[in-house]
Amino acid sequence: MDEGHIGVDESGKGDFFGPLVIAACYVGPEHLAELEGVRDSKKLSDAMSHRLAVKIKAVCPHSIIAVGPAKYNELYAKFKNLNTLLAWGHARCIENVLELQPANLVISDQFSAGGAAVKRQLYEKGRKVEFRSMVRAEADIAVAAASILARSEFVRRLERLGQEYDIELPKGATNVIPTGKRFVAKHGQDALVNVAKMHFKTSAQVLG
Repeated sequence: MDEGHIGVDESGKGDFFGPLVIAACYVGPEHLAELEGVRDSKKLSDAMSHRLAVKIKAVCPHSIIAVGPAKYNELYAKFKNLNTLLAWGHARCIENVLELQPANLVISDQFSAGGAAVKRQLYEKGRKVEFRSMVRAEADIAVAAASILARSEFVRRLERLGQEYDIELPKGATNVIPTGKRFVAKHGQDALVNVAKMHFKTSAQVLG
């Protein structure tokens, strides 16, 4: 990598509870020495993600967009499609970083048909960047940095939601039904939209 480029990634997409967080991060050759230990956030503990996120924020131009569950449910009802929602968030995040730091290349993880939609939105805003979606893009340092920023923000916001409602909200989508039922028993089913992604099949099981 001779010149810098932007990486973009998201966290919370497959989690029933908590927000969807999208992050974009510019990494140039001048940042590499500072980014030791930066790798795909899925391979890191939460504590390590938080520590590295602080380091990344201190040196790299970046943008983080967090869509809380209530807003997420509203946007999902409007877009009716997760990829469209992701493309919208990716394009906004990339645009924010380009305002801070011009770049010619953006690398993203491959999410279905989303890449074309991101490209289209960037072109509509007059951004003529090369947009590359790759399988296992987290091997790229800028994508890894973005994945850490997104993961750290997701975990912090999930914990904050849990504190607000006085119930520990688990990550993931498989072990969440008992917690969901406890949440509804405690706060009523109308409050579920404030902590969970309602289009998941899980919500029917929680409310059933």
